[in-house]
Parts: sequence; C-alpha cells; structure tokens
Amino acid sequence: MNKKKLLIIMSNSDPAKPDGCYAPLFQATVAAALSHDVEVVFTGVSGQLAIAGTAENVEINLESHRTIYDIIKEAHSAGVTFKACNTSLEMAGKELIVELEEKVGAAYVIGEAMDENTLTFTY
Repeated sequence: MNKKKLLIIMSNSDPAKPDGCYAPLFQATVAAALSHDVEVVFTGVSGQLAIAGTAENVEINLESHRTIYDIIKEAHSAGVTFKACNTSLEMAGKELIVELEEKVGAAYVIGEAMDENTLTFTY
C-alpha cells in the first residue's frame, strides 16, 4: 500500500494578511510532526513567501515578534518540503528562502494533486 501525501497549495494566502498565512503552515507542521509526508507549494500571491526577506517581515505576534518565516523554519525542521511555482514568482535575480527545495511548474502541481495517493488542501 502506498503512503498518502498531504499537498498544501498556498495560492491566496497573502503576505499582507498574516492571519491567512499562519493556518496552512501550522497545519503542515502538525502533519509532518505526526510523521506524514507533507509538501507545501507556494503559488499565486503566496509565492512572495518564497522570496527571501518577505516572510521575515510578516509578524504574526507583535509581542514576541514571531514571523511567518519562523513558522516556515519550524515546518521545515518538522519535515515539510517547500516548493514554489515558477509562473507565480516574477523573481528573476531575487534570492529565495533556503527552505525552498525547488521551483516547479503548473504541470507538477496538477500531477501531484491528481495522484490518488495525495490529499490536497488549498489556501
């Protein structure tokens, strides 16, 4: 029996609205901590989170100064794999976060989402 994978596609989680970015990353972290195979793909407006410096400047807790990038690092440490869609990232020459494994195309995202062993959440 093949192991199921959780694919989280973040396309509408806008860095300008941190409360919409936190939940999918937290869920990815929890799923990975529970030993599930988890992959997060940044696409659309969420692709900005893959650009170095963006997520570091999105605070989710003003008291502790905790950022979305802190959550990305925790998720990565828990085993979450991060990818970003090429077409959503107009980033020629921009540095990417070190946690990003690779840039992928739309065909990759569709192929993974359609796989019978993949459960897909979108945000």
